[in-house]
Amino acid sequence: MKTEPKEKDAKQEAYGTVTGPGEVRIERLLPGPIERVWAYLTESEKRGKWFAAGPMELKEGGKLELVFRNSELSHHNEPTPEKYQKYEGYKSTGQVTRCEPPRILTFLWDEEKCEASEVTFELTPRGKEVLLVLTHRRLATRGNMVGVSGGWHIHLAILSDILNGVTPRPFWSNHAKLEAEYEKRIPADVLDSKTAPKPKGESG
Repeated sequence: MKTEPKEKDAKQEAYGTVTGPGEVRIERLLPGPIERVWAYLTESEKRGKWFAAGPMELKEGGKLELVFRNSELSHHNEPTPEKYQKYEGYKSTGQVTRCEPPRILTFLWDEEKCEASEVTFELTPRGKEVLLVLTHRRLATRGNMVGVSGGWHIHLAILSDILNGVTPRPFWSNHAKLEAEYEKRIPADVLDSKTAPKPKGESG
């Protein structure tokens, strides 16, 4: 893996958007082919380089396990913030609810909690590149929406670095900046169905 001449800041990528109450979406254009991007979503070893490793049964109703080691996602030696130290090595379980290789992957996340949230990855070829659309739904609180927005933003930034063959940027320092930015961007009344943005095509 070659070293990028100038280190990127995750804030250079477009910010995620609120698409409904308890729902956020992030889009990224990544180098293809689509089968390679799919492998980084579904294969434990590859997924562990940018997000979380763990087995995943690629079928409807399939079990999945995610083991988070964010401090190991880049070569930069950064301390884990105190409030996140308890999550180093954190193991989460879930269930695959839709799997259409290599286009669509949906799973329920954190099933051990009362209300699992839902994550969908949609991949679409764009010439030699691939459009990745990530939608995270059923987020119970505004704090959850802020946290997952900042988290997905930096995780996807590291995925982009890996697919582009450059050194992954620092995780925790970028995460802190992004979390602070999403704290400003996501409205206080975001869970109010009357004021939250509606997905495209929905009126009323």
